[in-house]
Formats: sequence, C-alpha cells, structure tokens
Amino acid sequence: MAEVAVPSNDIDAPADSDGHLRWVRVCHWIVVAGFFTLAVSGIFILMVYPRLHWGEVGNDLMPSILDLPISGNHRPDEYGTTTQFSATAGGPVSANRNYEIFNQNGWARSLHFLAAWLLVATGVIYVTAGLISGHVRRDLLPRLKELAPGAMWRDFKAHLRTQSKAALGGPPYGLLQKLIYFIVIFVALPLMVITGLSMAPAITAPFPILLDVFGGYQSARTIHFFCFAALLLFVIAHVVMVVMTGFWKQVRAMTLGK
Repeated sequence: MAEVAVPSNDIDAPADSDGHLRWVRVCHWIVVAGFFTLAVSGIFILMVYPRLHWGEVGNDLMPSILDLPISGNHRPDEYGTTTQFSATAGGPVSANRNYEIFNQNGWARSLHFLAAWLLVATGVIYVTAGLISGHVRRDLLPRLKELAPGAMWRDFKAHLRTQSKAALGGPPYGLLQKLIYFIVIFVALPLMVITGLSMAPAITAPFPILLDVFGGYQSARTIHFFCFAALLLFVIAHVVMVVMTGFWKQVRAMTLGK
C-alpha cells in the first residue's frame, strides 16, 4: 500500500526513501508470479467442488457453510440423468462433473503444489534476509509509540479520505502499511501455507497433527480459501494505492530501484 500524507510518529524515519533493496525487489516479483499462478490454479481446483465445509468430511449430500456460485458443480440436482451401470457399455463409469472445462483437477493440483513451494522458498529467503539486514525491524515492525490509539485512528482516517501523496519509491512506510504488511507476511501467508500442507496426504501421513490443529481436512480447506480471499483483497487494495500514488514511479522503484 502506498504512503499516506499523515504526520510520521517515527522520529528516526528519513525524509525521503532510500529505495527498495535489490533482494526485496527480486523476492517481490517472484512472489507476484507465484501468487497469480496459485490463484489461477486454485480457482480451477475450487471449481471442481465449489462448496466449503467444516470438519473432516464434506460432500454433496452434507450441509455446507458456503456455496460458491462459480460453477454448477455444487448443485447435485443438475447432474446428468441417472444411468444404470449396465448401460455404460465399453468403459468404466465416468466421474466427470457438469462443466468439462472446470474438471481440470490433475494439472491444476500439480501446478498449485509446484508454485506453492516456489512461494515458500522465496518467503523463507525474504524473512531470513529481512531479519539479518534489519529490514523487518526497521521497515515492517511498528514502534510501540506508533500503536497508540490516537496515532492509529489518524492514519486510518487519512486512508479513508485517500489523502495520498506522491510515491517515495520505498520505505519508510506509514503505520497502516506496516500493520498490513506484517499481517500479510507473518500471519496470512504462513497460515495459507500450513493449511495448504494440511490438505496434502503426503504431508499429513507423517504429520497427522496438522489436521488435528485445524479440525479436519475440510476445515483446513475452508481456512485456506478465506486466507486467499483476504490476500486477494490486499492485492487489489495494494494495486489501487500504487495507481493513486504514481504507478510508473512505484513500478520503476520496485523493478530498477531508486
């Protein structure tokens, strides 16, 4: 999210940006590519069965907590007419759903799993380098004095009024930026990764405790979806703020540096 025109509470913050570090820029674009790959493949996977349940098991005959109207696959009454097994001459019974284009579970799952490991590896590098270099402490962790209710309320109201100033092309960030970046990097993304691993039989076979932590496979799947929805909202808001504060300057700063 872009810088907002509010008084800074950080007396040590520089008046201008020093730009994005090279390793930050590289990690940023790898994460962007990985996220959109996961988003596309994840949507194809979700379209095969767009119903969310809570607990260990979920199917068409069980109540769901949310039905996503992104395909007709969640409506059993719209399946093809019932056919007796004796009428399926020459082959096994098909398991295809209504919409052939949405039945892409094979390649989508393989691509999703591959992109997930790319995202995890990049995230580990980013966090490790951020801790060693001081980037996390200096640019992402809000100071205690910044967390005062008055300061947080002023920053929040400034964002609501969209009082955005020209892009600095890097740190320092505003209070709301720091809070959101911290939640995305250290809460939402790790939770999405862990719930994703909880849905992989190859992972849960040696580590069944993952399913116990989230209350079952379907619970992990539901949490995974809502984490994705939150991250998608963050990406949309992030892009909007980039456009509002100087799109090309922001992109140039995140690509070429200051």
